[in-house]
Amino acid sequence: MIETLRIAQIAIVDEVEIEFGPGLNVLTGETGAGKSIVLGALALLAGGRASSEVVREGAEQGSVEAVFRTDGLADLERELEARGFDTSEHELVVHRSVASSGRSRARLGGTLVPLATLSELFAGRVEVSSQHSTQSLRRPETHGRLLDVAGGLLSEREAVERAFSQLRALDREIQTLVSEGEERERRRDFLAFQIREIDDAHLEAEELEKVAADRSRLAHAGRLRQEGGAAWAALSGDGLPEDADGAVDLLGGALRRLEAMSELDPSLEETAGRLRDLETELRDAAADLERYVDGIEADPALLTSLEERLDQVETLRRKYGQDVGEILAYRHQIAKELGSIEGADERASALVRERASLAAALCERAGKLSEARRAAGEELSRRVERSLRGLGLARARFEVGLEPVSAPEAASRALPCGPAGNEVAVFRFAANPGESLRPLHKVASGGELSRLVLALKSALRRAPGGMVLVFDEVDAGVGGRAADRVGRALAELAVRHQVLCITHLPQIAALADVHFRVEKRERAGRSAVRVCRVDGGARIDEIARMAGGERVSEATRRHAEELLASRRSS
Repeated sequence: MIETLRIAQIAIVDEVEIEFGPGLNVLTGETGAGKSIVLGALALLAGGRASSEVVREGAEQGSVEAVFRTDGLADLERELEARGFDTSEHELVVHRSVASSGRSRARLGGTLVPLATLSELFAGRVEVSSQHSTQSLRRPETHGRLLDVAGGLLSEREAVERAFSQLRALDREIQTLVSEGEERERRRDFLAFQIREIDDAHLEAEELEKVAADRSRLAHAGRLRQEGGAAWAALSGDGLPEDADGAVDLLGGALRRLEAMSELDPSLEETAGRLRDLETELRDAAADLERYVDGIEADPALLTSLEERLDQVETLRRKYGQDVGEILAYRHQIAKELGSIEGADERASALVRERASLAAALCERAGKLSEARRAAGEELSRRVERSLRGLGLARARFEVGLEPVSAPEAASRALPCGPAGNEVAVFRFAANPGESLRPLHKVASGGELSRLVLALKSALRRAPGGMVLVFDEVDAGVGGRAADRVGRALAELAVRHQVLCITHLPQIAALADVHFRVEKRERAGRSAVRVCRVDGGARIDEIARMAGGERVSEATRRHAEELLASRRSS
């Protein structure tokens, strides 16, 4: 409920603060006193449109602020908590400002929020019905939800909405997978080719160095044989002129002399031993070199094979990495990517199967919801017409029509229903006999719509409470017994909701839990609105004025007292 409402610099309001109470709150006053400004301010708080024209002339900006109590509104508090607001105090401060330039701002709990947030939070919670606008009933898209509320079908509706959203999400994912299919196929072929190219090379970590060495030896076989033969001759002496000795013979001659010297000087024995070791090493080296030279053979076929192998590995190095290790690591990486591509194809197939199952279940659920809506629509139509008869519209007719919706296309697959089922509800109304039933926004006047909202709310009063229902002159065109019934209907609604009502009928004003008088006065040469709560004698005077005009007689005062006494006794 709204606990406090503050209006500043809006229309002809300078500054007003109103403390509403639970139940039925009525605002009365002369025509043109500014009562509807209060309703307009509430519409702003609920996310209604605003223009610079609402700002009081001469002011830089106008503002509306309200303190809402959220006790018992668990769903609203969950929404607020989801948006990061603290609800521990069960209080929400809502502020809306409109600058003279036309710029509008909204705040919740002091935090700046998009204007759409107000509409999202208060849709279905604050409903304003006036002679100039009805926030909800004029919008056909709200009719379906009202019907589902009446039939107790909200859970079924939400289940259909969830399944529809899931189906759309599946379609988007399938469409993405399908649209990317050709690119994935090209990528799959490319990766498979790269993997085959690397695998066909049968790479080994140490192979490259060995192949390079073998290829170098075969490519330089002639030079190696020539240089090796010369080195062997220098060591062994074979092939040298007859008067020339090889290194082995020269070292042997030196060793014999040193051995002879060591007999004369034993200190040379160690040096002689070192020469003996060198002679052994030199003879072994000469033998190894001889075998190496004898083993060198030219093999053009093997050389060609080795060069081809090196070219193959070099090609892989240019493409996939600087060495064998990097090439094999790249192969591991693209194998994982290839696996994910093949997984995407499997995912697409699984999604198609899942979609078929979900679509069948959604079709069945939407069909059952359609049957329930037909029954709920007939019952709601009867209840609303019954309420309308008691509200001064005895010959009015009301009908809930169900119009099929065309299921949207998604990913070349038809969806089984619309976002909320197979149909949309359309409220049709005819106020007078002989008129055909037509959609509400085309035929109903503001006063008729106000009473129709009241009839609907009366028909739906079994629905969860906690709304703020605002009516502007719901009593237009009624009087006598019909006015009493309008007042009783408002009072019944006020048991479950906070009801704010502008009225000119004393019968309705007398039923209020809280009564406010709205006056327009002149202050400092300008008109200004004043709102005051009336109790006791002041309230009797106000109801008497409503019943008998500005000149209040004792008879009208007694009538006012009787109306109030009747309320207390009922």
